[in-house]
Amino acid sequence: MTTSLPVLLSDELITRIPVVESGETLVDLRERGIACARTGPTPGTAHRRVRAGLAERLAIADGFLPAGTRLYVAEGLRPSRVQQEIYDGYRAELERLHPGIAPEDVHVLASRFVSPIEVAPHVAGGAVDLTLIDAEGKQLDLGTEIDATPEQSDGACFFAATNVSREARQNRSLLADVLTAAGLVNYPTEWWHWSYGDRYWAYSTRHPHALYGPA
Repeated sequence: MTTSLPVLLSDELITRIPVVESGETLVDLRERGIACARTGPTPGTAHRRVRAGLAERLAIADGFLPAGTRLYVAEGLRPSRVQQEIYDGYRAELERLHPGIAPEDVHVLASRFVSPIEVAPHVAGGAVDLTLIDAEGKQLDLGTEIDATPEQSDGACFFAATNVSREARQNRSLLADVLTAAGLVNYPTEWWHWSYGDRYWAYSTRHPHALYGPA
């Protein structure tokens, strides 16, 4: 099990990174040939939309995969209202699990799993939650379900967690190989969360600024 925390989205190293909005449009991933979930957390097709630069890189990564394996996007763009609801719900869960925890400490813990809305990559259209599927559309074993919390998964949601099967580790490595080669970065507490153009990408790649603000 991985217990040490990486730099989190709540850290000043992330929050102080400026945004120079690129103005890129949102595009539907299905139009770029990327397999997507039929429904998302809100009605409509918003979950299939991301910034054009991210969509292009996902299409490249999809092409890097071996025959019979594809990317499968569960969620891209997330409305700010939904982001806040998810954050508030998880924060309340943590407060129940840790009675008396200081507000600043619960904020940090919550950001392992849900980004504070002011820096949220999904709200900017710069992030996706995704996995791998086979030729029949069956999801491959990556150790946990998408959106498994650290508490639910005993930390197995961390990308580098050791308490997953050998097959899951191999699939995570494959996912990382193609996405990293295409220019995306992973949020290390969530194996499924990958982004481009947001503040975490800017931090990870040492870019002077993020490319995308709230979409």
